[in-house]
Amino acid sequence: MAPKTEHVTSLRAVRQLRRVRTVYTAGVLLWAAAAAWTGWTHPWSRQMWASVLLLAVFTGLLGTASLWLRRLQAAPGHKPVRHAAPRHAITARHVNA
Repeated sequence: MAPKTEHVTSLRAVRQLRRVRTVYTAGVLLWAAAAAWTGWTHPWSRQMWASVLLLAVFTGLLGTASLWLRRLQAAPGHKPVRHAAPRHAITARHVNA
């Protein structure tokens, strides 16, 4: 059984990786559009290659974050912890008259 602090840390890591993955996805979309635009207006220019390089960097970061997220979610024994008491249905004998 994993220590409680390790479980909390992994939940934080999953949450943070989801946020970072969103940022990297936006970066990939932005640099793909920039590379396509500069490739259309100025083919084989230095600006086009800079956009392609940044597209490759953000694609690599997105792939790495997705891989780490998949590994953290696939780890056994990492179920959400319920801190609240379970809810039971109120029956007629529990109701005060």
